[in-house]
Amino acid sequence: MKTRRNREAGKGRLKAIVWTVILVAFIYTTAMVLPILVNEYQFQDALQNIARFASVNRQNSDLISKDVLAEAQKEDLPVEAADIKVVSNSGNIHINVDYSVTVDLKVYQWTLNFHPAASNASLL
Repeated sequence: MKTRRNREAGKGRLKAIVWTVILVAFIYTTAMVLPILVNEYQFQDALQNIARFASVNRQNSDLISKDVLAEAQKEDLPVEAADIKVVSNSGNIHINVDYSVTVDLKVYQWTLNFHPAASNASLL
């Protein structure tokens, strides 16, 4: 009976260590990526507001681009003027932004690509 217990003594600890390492890696990755995703969500919401009010305020494409760039800087996003595409057609505004954020996970460089878009086009 004693020899059987000695053979199985370390298996439970090893499994617990492996699961603990996986859990810590998940928590670390989540803590690094979640703020970036929240910033992107807030930026997307701001884009929608900019698109809605752009035609009401009769803004041209350059002013809209400046507003989008200012909002991106407010959210600490790596967006440049060349990344912003604004199309204005008969009062319908379409805004597209493409940017990437690289997350340093110490053992891996993860590049997240974002393509937020907004429009004030009606559903009808």
